[in-house]
Amino acid sequence: MAADLPLDELSTTFARIQGLLLTEETVGHAVDLLADAAKEAIPGTSGAGVSLMDEQGRRTSRGATDDIVKQADALQYELGEGPCITSWAATGIVRSDDLATEERWRLWTPRAAALGLRSVLSAPLVFQTESLGAIKVYSKLPGAFDARSERLLTLFAGPAATLLANVQSAQAPRRLSRQLKEAITSRDSIAFARGVLMEREGLSEDDSMARLLEIARSSRATLRAAAESIVSGSGKHQG
Repeated sequence: MAADLPLDELSTTFARIQGLLLTEETVGHAVDLLADAAKEAIPGTSGAGVSLMDEQGRRTSRGATDDIVKQADALQYELGEGPCITSWAATGIVRSDDLATEERWRLWTPRAAALGLRSVLSAPLVFQTESLGAIKVYSKLPGAFDARSERLLTLFAGPAATLLANVQSAQAPRRLSRQLKEAITSRDSIAFARGVLMEREGLSEDDSMARLLEIARSSRATLRAAAESIVSGSGKHQG
């Protein structure tokens, strides 16, 4: 059994990344560095990626360790569903032990499995009250990740979000400030809409997110717009 990466080693990893970012403060560089570091940090990982998203869930930047991760990531945004989007929207960790039998993302899962991926673990990148995006690790083996992996990725995601927020702030402070306010409103709307769906349709937390994504996709609306329509009652009979 692989040992946990010691916390002091995680600190060393971030110190190295932060030093590199001081010489090239770009978001693109940051997400690439963090994807590589995540692959090293989480035992059992075959590939890792980092996705940054705007307040409407649209990807603005990404980093990936290999082409398979890039393809799996691109499919999530093409199809409007997947562990990365769910993790970002719910601001919680998401894990699937076997994509061959996973039913939460009915469009994305079979195509990701066809790429040879079997396990996935994704955590949101949250800085203060803003969800910047998500970081995810993949494995070609089923059951590759467990509660310990979740803890490690969560520990990794915290300082990663801080680093990314600082880089974003250095590049575009006015835009970041505006996105922070909009992200808070957007996430609150999404959370409230999920609660409405859980009560109205008797859904679980995961199923309410899947239903919200389905409504957004079928109406060609953003997650925020779909959430607001549900809250206002206009989305009651959609889908």
